[in-house]
Amino acid sequence: MKGLSPWALTAMAQFKNSSLLHAENYGELRFNIFQTKDSIWISVTHKKNLPVYFRACYAPDGLSESPKIRKNKTDYTLKLKTAVGIFKVRISFSQENFTLLKYNCTLTPASEIFIPFWPRDILTTGVKGAVKAMGEVHAAQMGTRSGLLYFSLPERDLRILYFQNLTALSDYADQTGTSLSGVVGGMLPEIGLALPKTEEKPLKAGQEVIISDATIAFKTKNKENQDQAEDYLDLLAEVYLNIPRPDTHYLHWPEILDKGLKDLIENPGCWSMVGGNSYLNAYVSDYQTPPEIMVQLAVLLPLVDYSKWSGKTLEVMDTIKKGLPAFYSQKLKTLVRWHPGAEDKLEGDEEQKMPMVMDSWYLHHPLLNLSRLALDGDKTAEKLFLDSLGFAIKVAHRFKYHWPVFYKMDTLEVIKAETKPGEGGEQDVAGLYAHVMLQAFELTGDKKYLKEAETAAKKLGDVGYKIMYQANNTAFAAGALLRLFKLTGNELYLSLSYRCLASIFENVQLWDCNYGYGKNLPTFFALFPLTDAPYTAAYEEQEVFCALHDYLKHAEGGDILPSVRLLCSEFIRYLVERAPYYYPPMLPSDMLSDEVKTGEVDRKLWIALEDLHDGIEKSGAVGQEVYGAGNAFGILPRHFIRFSDNPFLIFSDCPISGIRKSPGSVIFHLQGDPRLSYRLRITPSESETKMPNIKFFCQSPSVRLTPSKDRNQDLEAFIMGNETVHISWKKRNQQ
Repeated sequence: MKGLSPWALTAMAQFKNSSLLHAENYGELRFNIFQTKDSIWISVTHKKNLPVYFRACYAPDGLSESPKIRKNKTDYTLKLKTAVGIFKVRISFSQENFTLLKYNCTLTPASEIFIPFWPRDILTTGVKGAVKAMGEVHAAQMGTRSGLLYFSLPERDLRILYFQNLTALSDYADQTGTSLSGVVGGMLPEIGLALPKTEEKPLKAGQEVIISDATIAFKTKNKENQDQAEDYLDLLAEVYLNIPRPDTHYLHWPEILDKGLKDLIENPGCWSMVGGNSYLNAYVSDYQTPPEIMVQLAVLLPLVDYSKWSGKTLEVMDTIKKGLPAFYSQKLKTLVRWHPGAEDKLEGDEEQKMPMVMDSWYLHHPLLNLSRLALDGDKTAEKLFLDSLGFAIKVAHRFKYHWPVFYKMDTLEVIKAETKPGEGGEQDVAGLYAHVMLQAFELTGDKKYLKEAETAAKKLGDVGYKIMYQANNTAFAAGALLRLFKLTGNELYLSLSYRCLASIFENVQLWDCNYGYGKNLPTFFALFPLTDAPYTAAYEEQEVFCALHDYLKHAEGGDILPSVRLLCSEFIRYLVERAPYYYPPMLPSDMLSDEVKTGEVDRKLWIALEDLHDGIEKSGAVGQEVYGAGNAFGILPRHFIRFSDNPFLIFSDCPISGIRKSPGSVIFHLQGDPRLSYRLRITPSESETKMPNIKFFCQSPSVRLTPSKDRNQDLEAFIMGNETVHISWKKRNQQ
C-alpha cells in the first residue's frame, strides 16, 4: 500500500462505527448496506473473505440522521436530506448468469454548487496495511471510452466488472461544462468514479441530477487458469444486457452511398495524378503526401463488395486497379508503401514520412486486400500478392514474429521499436500476418503458409492480454485465429481469438455523449482506432465492422461464447446507426474544427471525417479521410438484401446469414442475441412505386410487419436475434 487519500482513511475509520441498514445474500455473496457519518456503503463479501466496499452515496457535510430504506420488489431506495441538498439512492441486486449489484444516486442541490473534489466510490480494502487484499486492475477507462473497471481480488476469489453508465451523467457534464473523459479510474485500493471537478459553471439549484449510475457484475469460482479475457467478455455482456441502451433509427443508406460515390469520383480533392495514373489521396486536398498503396486498396475492396452486390460496373474500380502495379519494387520484391514516382514529396515531418520507412502493419494490410481480390479471380492482384510474400516472410523471420513500429525496408533496420517504453511494438501484427498467410494457404494450398500462420499466432500468446495496437488489425487477427482453430482444432487459437476481441471491447464507448457538441450525433458503442487515441475514426470502425461480420460468418455452426456473438452483433448494429455522422453534411457546421491538420475539410462533401471527439471539443481537426470512403460500400452489401428483379430491399441492423433466394421468396437468418430485438425494414427499390403484396413469417408468431412512421410505403418489424425469417411476395399485377 503506497498511500491513501484522507477520504479513504476517513472511510476506513468510520467502518468501525457504522450502522447496518440492510443485509442480503445472493448465491455465495453477502451484501450489507450500511451508513457511516458521511456515506451510504455496500460491502460485498465472498464466503469468509474480506469485503470489497462500494460507496453508493457521499454527503460532504455528513448524514445527521439515519435514512429509512423503502423496498419495492428488488429495489431499495433511500432519501437523504443534507445541507448540500437532497440525495436519492436506489440499490438493487439480481442474479442470472452472474450476481449483479446496481446503485444510482441523484442530487438536488439546495443552492448553486461547485464540485472541486469528489472521492472515488470503491475501496478494495477496509483494513489499513492489508496489501494482498488490494487486488489487480486489468482494464480501466481511457479517455472517453466506457466508464468501466475490470479488476480481480485473487485472495477473495472474485473477478469484478464495474460499469458506470456515463450516459446518465451527461446532464452533470452539460450543466458544469465538464468532460466525462477519464472519470473512472484511480489507484488501488481506491478506485471507481470521481465526478469531474467544476470550476466555471456550477450545478443548478433545485434541479435533480444523476451523479452515479453503477452496475457491477461479480464472478466467483475463478480457477488460476481461468481465462481473464473470456471472463471479461462474459461479464461485459451481462452488464450490457442490464444497462439502458439507446434506440436505433433507420437511415436510408442507398441515398447516402450515392452521394458518397459521386463525391469520391468527381471531387478533385480526392485524387492526384502520378506517372499518368490517377490515385486516391489519403485526405481531401492533401497533395503534399505521395499516394499510398493502403489507401488505394482500402477503398477498392468495399467498392468491389458493392459492385458484386448491386450488379453495377464502376469505372472508378478500374482506375484504382490500373495504378496498383506501380507500387511493386522489383529491387525489394515487394509492394512498398509510398508511390515510388512521388517519394520526393516526403519531407520527414513525421517518422514514417520518409523513403523506405515502413510502418509494420502497412506492409500486411495491402497484402490482405490483394489476397481477397486474388481469391475472387483477379490475376493482377494474385501476382502482386504472391510476388510480395517472400519479403513479408523474410521480415517476420528477421523480427522473430514481434514487429517494431517502424523499420527500413531496404536494410530492415529498426527505426522505432516500441509504441511506448516497455510496451513492445505493434503487437497485433502477428495476427494480421497470420491472416495473410492463411489467405496464401487458401489460394495456393501450400502448407508452408499454414505453418507460418501458426507460428505467428502462437507468438501472440507471449503478449498477454494487451494485444491491440490498432483496432482493425486486431479484429483481422481475431478472425484469423478463429479460422486456425477451425483448421487445427487447437483450443489455444480460440482462446487467443477471444483475447483479441476483449482488447477491442475494452476500447469502445458504451455511452452516449449527450453534452456539448455530442448532442448532435450518436456515440454509443463507438470504437477508438488505437488504445490511446483521443477520438474515434471512420476507417478503423468500418474495417472492424467488416471483420466482425466475417468473424460471425466463420463462427456459424460453431460453439463460440454467447457473449462474443452478442457483443459483435451489437457493435455492428450501432455502427450502422452511427456511421452516417462521420459525414460533414450530417453535422452542424459549428462543431467542425476551423483548423485542419491534413488537407482541407469540405463541409458539403460526403467524405468521412477522420475524427469525432468528446462533446467539449470540435471534430474534423485531423482531416477528411478519403481512405474511409468505404463506409457505405461495406454496409449496403451486408445489411440490405437485393433481388435481381428489384421489387424492394430488405434491411436489418442485425448481421444476416444463410440467405436463400428463389423467385418471389427469400429465407434468411438473423444472428444477434435471442434476448434482444433487431430492426427489419422492407423499403421500395428506386424503380418501384408500389410495394408488392408481401407475406412475412418468423418463429415468433406475435411479430408483424407494420407501416413505418418515418418513410412512406416502408414496412417494419422488430425481431429477436437468432431467428429465421421467410418473406414471399407477388407483384400487384399478379394477384
